[in-house]
Amino acid sequence: MSHVSVTINGRQYRMACDDGQEHHLARLAHDLDQRIAKLRTTFGEIGDMRLTVMAALLIADELSEATSRMRRFEEEMAGLQDVRRQAAERTRTTNAAVAAALESAAERIERVTQALNQQAEGHDVPAG
Repeated sequence: MSHVSVTINGRQYRMACDDGQEHHLARLAHDLDQRIAKLRTTFGEIGDMRLTVMAALLIADELSEATSRMRRFEEEMAGLQDVRRQAAERTRTTNAAVAAALESAAERIERVTQALNQQAEGHDVPAG
C-alpha cells in the first residue's frame, strides 16, 4: 500500500492507495481542488464545507449523467447485437437456399445431359 500527499482546498491530506495508483489519486485530488477553486471564484467565500459539498454534488451529477449515458449505450449495443444475430441467421438461411437452388440446378443439368447423351446414342449414323 502506498501513500500520497495531496492538497485540496489549501489543506494537505495524506492518502493511502494501492501500489501504482499514486499518480491517479494525485490527479483526482488535483481535479477536486480545481473544482473547489472554480466554485470559490464563482461564489466567493461561502465556507470550506459548502464549497466541498458543492464540488461533490457537481461530481455526483456528472457521474449520474455518465451512468445514464452508459446504460443507453449498453441498451443500444444489446439492440445492435440482436440485429447482428438476426442478420447472421438470415445469411445462413439465404446461403442454405442458394446451395439448395444450385444443387437442384446441377441435378437438372445432369438429367438434361443424360437425356441428350441417350438421344445422341440412339441417332448414331453408321459410318460407311
